[in-house]
Order: sequence, then structure tokens, then C-alpha cells
Amino acid sequence: MLELYQAEGCPYSEKARQKLSELGVSYIIHNPRTHDGETLNKQTHDELLALGGEDQIPFLVDHQRQETMYESDDIVEYLEEHYA
Repeated sequence: MLELYQAEGCPYSEKARQKLSELGVSYIIHNPRTHDGETLNKQTHDELLALGGEDQIPFLVDHQRQETMYESDDIVEYLEEHYA
């Protein structure tokens, strides 16, 4: 299962979402905060911090491969490598 912590209006989050859609990969999306940093959902924001340690989006969690990562370019590259 893949989970993407992201924010609407964030171009980096959009890049990751587009690649997931392009590849037809199912995923769960979380919106812990806005692109400007305002917390929208305390629970998912706390999960983001617990899983990754930073308040940074996008953040991908791949439970099947036990991988986590930030940075949209790294996420796109990872998805192409493992899900294309």
C-alpha cells in the first residue's frame, strides 16, 4: 500500500500525484496541512512527523517495500523504478 502526504495547491505534491495517476497505482492520500504550513488535520500531521521526522511534503510511504521518502523528484524516480 502506498500513502502520500501532500497538500492541495502544492506543485511538488501535484507532481507526485500525477505520476501515481499516470502509472495507475492505487494510493491513499493525506492532507495534513496546507501548502503554506497551516495544519488541517492534527492526526495526519502528527503521523507525518512520526513517520518521517519532518514537516515536509510531499512524503511517500510504501508499506510493501518499507520505504519512505520526501522530494517529488525522488518520489517520481522511485515510482518509475518500482511501479512502471
